Amino acid sequence: MSAAAATSPVTRRVRAYFAPVNRTAGAPTIFDPAQNGSFDLDAPPTPWIDLGWCRNFHRRSADEIAALRTGAPAIATAQTRAQIEATVELKFTQWGKLQMALACGSQQMNLLAPAPDAALNGSGGSAASATPLQPGSTATTLQLDSAAAFFTAGNWVVVDSDYTGQTGYVGAGVSGAYLRTALSADANYIRRISLNVARVSAVNNGALQLESALIAGVPIDGMNVAKLSGFVDREGGSFFQEWSGLFVMQGEQGDRVIFHYPRLQAMQGAAETLETLAGPLERIRLAGNFRALPVTDAVDGEKALCFRSYLPA
Repeated sequence: MSAAAATSPVTRRVRAYFAPVNRTAGAPTIFDPAQNGSFDLDAPPTPWIDLGWCRNFHRRSADEIAALRTGAPAIATAQTRAQIEATVELKFTQWGKLQMALACGSQQMNLLAPAPDAALNGSGGSAASATPLQPGSTATTLQLDSAAAFFTAGNWVVVDSDYTGQTGYVGAGVSGAYLRTALSADANYIRRISLNVARVSAVNNGALQLESALIAGVPIDGMNVAKLSGFVDREGGSFFQEWSGLFVMQGEQGDRVIFHYPRLQAMQGAAETLETLAGPLERIRLAGNFRALPVTDAVDGEKALCFRSYLPA
């Protein structure tokens, strides 16, 4: 019996999934291919988020392997890794809050509904007051009572706590910014940088029904909801996005290749590419470029940047 009986995998495209990294604890999301490797591509295991198919997926290893030489004349008697580095680049086929956050490299901000007479500002001016959530809210249903009348189906909303001078990583579910010092009073700052967003699918009986579950799950006490009109990011800044990445190549013969990067940080600023369609039409693609950071494998304590798995048909 041959141990290499399978033919080379044949695939059409790559599916991308990302999951939060607990920046405060330095804990990435771990994917176990032995337990979850055969998951339904349309229903990834929690907390992985499906960001759709991607194009031009390239992963590169920049490992440097040096020879240890002894004797005269010198003879290579062993090898050692002098440098370990890995990068990933891709183009997202869809635009959305999380795709923009991954591709921008720095804070990805929400364009909150402005307060009356708010001064003009490149990332959005002073925001209108947020609406308190009522008891009984869930990750897909926001209870607002009579205040729900100010929202309609199709609105984008963000759910997060007031800013009261916190420092360090802030943002529910996924850290959206890092503050070294406290900011001047802006109760909406965390909602401005939060990734805990969703679109309203319906308004019924004083509640907002959401198209998808909030990334932070069930809202905690003290969270408020604010309406937003879109998203904005800035070129530059000191904050680096960090996520766990999972890339799946589904083979036409039923086999599967999986690349799991526990820690990926964006290594470029916001970038787009243009793809000619027909005549004057061009499609705008979000371009992502990431550097892998190390984790420690619990099996033997070795450092690793990526885990490549192969599931035979």
